[in-house]
Amino acid sequence: MLKNRNRKLLALDGAVMLVLLFADQFTKYLAITRLKGNPAYVLIEGVLELQYVENRGIAFSLFQGRKILILTLGLLILGLLIFFLFKLPEQKKFRIIHFLFAALLAGALGNIIDRVRFDYVVDFISFVLIQYPVFNVADCFIVLATIILFVLFMFVYKEEDLEFLSFRRKKTAE
Repeated sequence: MLKNRNRKLLALDGAVMLVLLFADQFTKYLAITRLKGNPAYVLIEGVLELQYVENRGIAFSLFQGRKILILTLGLLILGLLIFFLFKLPEQKKFRIIHFLFAALLAGALGNIIDRVRFDYVVDFISFVLIQYPVFNVADCFIVLATIILFVLFMFVYKEEDLEFLSFRRKKTAE
């Protein structure tokens, strides 16, 4: 059974996830209603544009047209994120991980919603300076949260801080 404090923390995680998910879905709605069928909207000449693209694959357009595979992977990742979110300790030093997991959940769920609704993901942010693939707000949540988690796990948290991720049973003092 979840402790009251942990319930509040998970409720906050859910609220953060819902706000970020709303931001993603709203920006995609704007892309569909304002950008679809129109030329790219230049924000910074030669650097950044808003351009409507339908992505039927995953990152960098991999697995084009493999909707069932992509949805299955997405749901598996959602399940793992939720599992580890429930395993996260309540301690203050793990609050950032709660927030980052909520961002990952929002990003993954945002793209899954698109795939279910449209059979593709709506992408619209084009970083033309380096000809980077077009992406969306959900992708930003996923990439930024992943980078920050990587830095935290590599340079901030110690191995014993991350024991909650282990599937091994804790040894009891004899």
